[in-house]
Amino acid sequence: MVEVAVEGSAVDPTVAQLRQAMAGVGVATAGTAARRLEVGPGEDGPPPDVLAVPATLAGLFPGGGLGRGSVVTAAGAGSLLLSMIAAASGAGAQVAVVGLKRLSMLAAAEMGADLNRVALIADPGPDPLQIATILLDGMDLVVLGLGGASVPPSRAKVLAARARRNSSVLLVVDGSWPGAAAQLTARVSGYRRGPTVRCGYGRIDGWDLAVSVRARSRPPRSVRLTAGGGMPCVESGEVDR
Repeated sequence: MVEVAVEGSAVDPTVAQLRQAMAGVGVATAGTAARRLEVGPGEDGPPPDVLAVPATLAGLFPGGGLGRGSVVTAAGAGSLLLSMIAAASGAGAQVAVVGLKRLSMLAAAEMGADLNRVALIADPGPDPLQIATILLDGMDLVVLGLGGASVPPSRAKVLAARARRNSSVLLVVDGSWPGAAAQLTARVSGYRRGPTVRCGYGRIDGWDLAVSVRARSRPPRSVRLTAGGGMPCVESGEVDR
């Protein structure tokens, strides 16, 4: 995992530092781009125009994954975001995580993330949107935490155009983003307890997630997921069409 520390408030040093850090993953990124062209019908992996998502979520998205060149928003249970990072990096995509200091990369690794393909910019400085713009030039998936902020349409259009031009995906969390191609939401809908001798005792042995996706030009879709057994991974799910 590449961790980039952005210090100070000056924009130019921040940009220079980030570009230097990205140069270290340039070879791997080029390899990912080459694989986009090599994947053909019948081969393992997602189609070249989408990024991999957890198998239980594939039915929610057009094409079975995150469409390259798009902006997607996500809200709700953090385990869903970790699973998206794990699925994309585990399938060979280069991933950058911006502005999410509390996100557990250990949990992502336990879900199958390839941390050699993940760049972490926990503190992006005063303008995280500019950092995300630079990252979209070289990464397959950029996960951007807004810290509760709302992005004006003018800046949102600039980043959407950058993602489209580079066939990258911008996944936005913890904020408001106008004009996203899809909105992904997840909430814990219930808990399961392990064996116990009486009511009110015992440990939580699993949980249920209700996940929904609203995308352009298609009806909303949802899935009910069951996870547990001490492992931070989705075990099963059923898509509602």
